[in-house]
Amino acid sequence: MKDIRVVLTIAGSDSCGGAGLQADIKTISSLGLYAASAITAVTAQNTMGVRGIEAVAPAMLSAQIEAVMEDFAVAAVKIGMIYNRENVMAIKGSLAKCGYHGPVVLDPVLVATSGDSLSGETLISAMKTELFPIATLITPNIPETEVLSGMEVKSLDDMRSAATKIMHETGVPNVLVKGGHGTGNAMTDLLISADGKDRLYSAPKIDTRNTHGTGCTLSSAIASHLALGFDMETAVGKAKEYVHNAIAAAKELNTGHGHGSLNHLFEPKKMKI
Repeated sequence: MKDIRVVLTIAGSDSCGGAGLQADIKTISSLGLYAASAITAVTAQNTMGVRGIEAVAPAMLSAQIEAVMEDFAVAAVKIGMIYNRENVMAIKGSLAKCGYHGPVVLDPVLVATSGDSLSGETLISAMKTELFPIATLITPNIPETEVLSGMEVKSLDDMRSAATKIMHETGVPNVLVKGGHGTGNAMTDLLISADGKDRLYSAPKIDTRNTHGTGCTLSSAIASHLALGFDMETAVGKAKEYVHNAIAAAKELNTGHGHGSLNHLFEPKKMKI
């Protein structure tokens, strides 16, 4: 029998299917890996906004993670939206209980694309204290980087300083600051690593409102490429390429009345994976 690499996504469910768990599963599957999942919270949302969020009980979240880990050889873990401190502790405890030591890509989702808040101060503190130290990479956007670092981020130098501060304060070895919220005609992300190297990833901005789930997609694509054995620098580069193509493929699609989804199921076989 042929083995397939498994990526476990631990994230919230998005009822409109463009972000969260649904975006992760589409991404992981389209890249040729097997997607397993553990739901942290259920949201009622569409492309225009979030109407409600209900967290999954910590015991149930732990049960999901442990059930997957006991049956599958998980090659990478992606962590997305978490809604409360109790579930932060459940995730940390379950990964430790299962003896997982592989890559962990953590997307610190604090605000939805629509602008709705998905977090509170207690949750942010718990993530920084409990999950950042066990993460291989975190992928905050500029507003999230400002919250996590307590610094204003207006330039590339600011991105570098804020990421370095987060690394020093939390022990996370890699920080990818996503520059999609910046100005200009290019989307430039900055990867800061413990080896002291800076790596820039730039792609031209695409004029579209269909960007719902971009961050979820990027982080799960990075986790997928790490699961395939690529080093961090290459995994981020390949994930950026996938996201750019998925945004471009969705530019003319009509999915909802607000921020529509990416087209995760474009022709990824054309990419060099």
